[in-house]
Amino acid sequence: MTTATDRPTVLVLLGSLRPDSTNRRLAETALAALPDGVHGAISTLLPSLPHYDQDLDTDTPPEVVRAFREQVAAADALVVATPEFNGSLPGVLKNAIDWASRPRGTAALAGKPAAVLGASASPKGAQWAREDAVRVLQVAGARPIEQTVGLASAGAALEGGELAEDVRSQVAELMGRLVREPLAA
Repeated sequence: MTTATDRPTVLVLLGSLRPDSTNRRLAETALAALPDGVHGAISTLLPSLPHYDQDLDTDTPPEVVRAFREQVAAADALVVATPEFNGSLPGVLKNAIDWASRPRGTAALAGKPAAVLGASASPKGAQWAREDAVRVLQVAGARPIEQTVGLASAGAALEGGELAEDVRSQVAELMGRLVREPLAA
């Protein structure tokens, strides 16, 4: 968490492992849209997390789990950027949320404001994955904003390799809301 002299921080949990995915571009657009004075970064730890296993979730969890939980705990807010796989969020993202949601009562994401973005090739813009992400975050103890941003027909939404202006505007509005409303709560 921030102190009076620190800048607020936003951590992105990216559900796509592809280096040039549309969801990565969406996440990078979100980071670029953060208001002045707010720092943001994409977590690189998600692919290294073991599958959640209660037997591994002890007082001394695997080092990557400890580092990930510290990263989530240090952030003031989260952004979840999710593709849609078989009508839901990808396993790597659900797994990360599972690790960050424990131990109950002192979980790294407990009470953490969160915004959800999603891109897919479908005309619904990862709607089911975004809805599932909001629900899973709520159950896990975070405070997701109900409004989400979806990028439909993702390949067509790119203009010369960049996201269309209307998408950038929606993302900027959501990032402003994430920082303005939930962080003030």
